[in-house]
Amino acid sequence: MPHTASRYLAESPRVGIRHFTYEDAAEFTTRARESKDLHQPWLFPPASGEAYTAYARRLIQDPSKAGFLVCEVDGGDIAGFININNIVEGGFQCGALGYGAFAHAAGRGLMREGMNLVVGHAFGPMRLHRLEINVQPTNLPSIALARSCGFRLEGFSPDMIYIDGAWRDHERWAITAEMRTSG
Repeated sequence: MPHTASRYLAESPRVGIRHFTYEDAAEFTTRARESKDLHQPWLFPPASGEAYTAYARRLIQDPSKAGFLVCEVDGGDIAGFININNIVEGGFQCGALGYGAFAHAAGRGLMREGMNLVVGHAFGPMRLHRLEINVQPTNLPSIALARSCGFRLEGFSPDMIYIDGAWRDHERWAITAEMRTSG
């Protein structure tokens, strides 16, 4: 039987990661609307086709960003997304992660598998050295994901990011390539 290349950049038993495409708009926005109660007040992913196109364009075209869809290997449904923002090269080799699960996939461990794939891709082909996550202290599922993937708590920043009409406090979590290989 001939080998066919995977459509994913990396794959685990249940999920694969791939880049955003403009063709993902309908499924992504439907999932975002279905997941509003899960995401808010922390996260506001695009819920309309027009908003998705602008969002995807930034992830596709801006070299300081890399967007990944976490898809179920069985059927290809989008389970969530993980973006690496503010990518800085040179002596820093760092990026900041933002992510969200969709309601139908929440609590199933799919995002943990996806996060591990994205971290491996970032420290491998992307040649980054450090990844950071900034998360609001009340977003316990997001903190649990960071912790379960080996990120360490590095600090607290009051009034760090403007979200939903106010400056919000954030915990800062990080992982380095060395932590990943020694852990």
